[in-house]
Amino acid sequence: MKLLHLIRPVSSIIPEVERPKYKVPSREKILWTSVALLIFMVCSNLPLYGIQTASTSDPFYWMRVILASNRGTLMELGVSPLVTTGMVLQLLAGAKVIDVNLDDKEDRVLFTGAQKVVGIIVTLIEAAAYVASGIYGDVSAIGMGNAMLIVAQLTFAGVVLLMLDEMLQKGYGYGSGISLFIAAHISETILWKAFSPTTINTGRGLEFEGAVLAFFHLIVVRPNKLQALREALYRQNLPNLTNLMATCLVFALCIYMQGWRVYLNVKLGRARGAEQKWPIKLFYTSNMPIILQTALVSNIYFMSQMVYNQAPTSVFTKLLGEWNPASPENAAIAHSVPTGGLAYYVSPPATLSDMF
Repeated sequence: MKLLHLIRPVSSIIPEVERPKYKVPSREKILWTSVALLIFMVCSNLPLYGIQTASTSDPFYWMRVILASNRGTLMELGVSPLVTTGMVLQLLAGAKVIDVNLDDKEDRVLFTGAQKVVGIIVTLIEAAAYVASGIYGDVSAIGMGNAMLIVAQLTFAGVVLLMLDEMLQKGYGYGSGISLFIAAHISETILWKAFSPTTINTGRGLEFEGAVLAFFHLIVVRPNKLQALREALYRQNLPNLTNLMATCLVFALCIYMQGWRVYLNVKLGRARGAEQKWPIKLFYTSNMPIILQTALVSNIYFMSQMVYNQAPTSVFTKLLGEWNPASPENAAIAHSVPTGGLAYYVSPPATLSDMF
């Protein structure tokens, strides 16, 4: 008896999206893709009920863009449970811990069901860990009823995200739900950081959060126009024009390199001496390595901060990661940075000067 067969009784009660019985036209695919994107955007801006403003730092601060996550909303966990589930099950299948033959229809159905079951379990565990860590306020302060309600909200949002991803992958929409949600979240973040009308007092007067609006505002209000331009290009506490131009440059470079191909000569076994050139994209693996690495690092960050908040002086905590508040210039954004342990060594340097 295979290990996957144990999932059969549970997977039968998990909601499932039926495959289309006809070829879905392009207009209908656009409609369902837009509906999935709209549901995701609404959940990304719908606040959780029952939470309190806490002074704790955000363990996913550096990862939220890639994980399509938004703090304090139904999309608090983003696509992290889905990516974590896929990563774990693929590793188990590759290591032959789970005996699965993806060429067999029954095994393929069972493996898909196992991904959904494990995905829901991972979502439930992450939601419970979030609440227990005090990110939404101390459990004794918010009450056990509110704590269970927050876990239920996050779990329900995770199930909705799982169903939307399955709907798109089964042919009702275009592409993968995970990639769509990440792309939408990144686009939203870029537009917000470029044109946000929110004003923040930085100690030098009110400044717009959006880099483009801040540029025009500083040019108008600052008497020294050269200093205003320098500040708009290089300000450290808020998004600046250099960040925006670098993002546009990387975006254009990725689009250009997406067309690069390497041609391999393939010999045909049935026709002696015949060769055919087979094109392979330079970005053959697309964005999946980045997503998997981000999911792994985010889980390390979360566990490290949760352990550090409970026992900051233990030896295990020092090995897993030590944390300190971010520098004062970033005080407008509450987050901490790793200063030691495993979390520190898997963190990229914030600036070029930090590399030396």
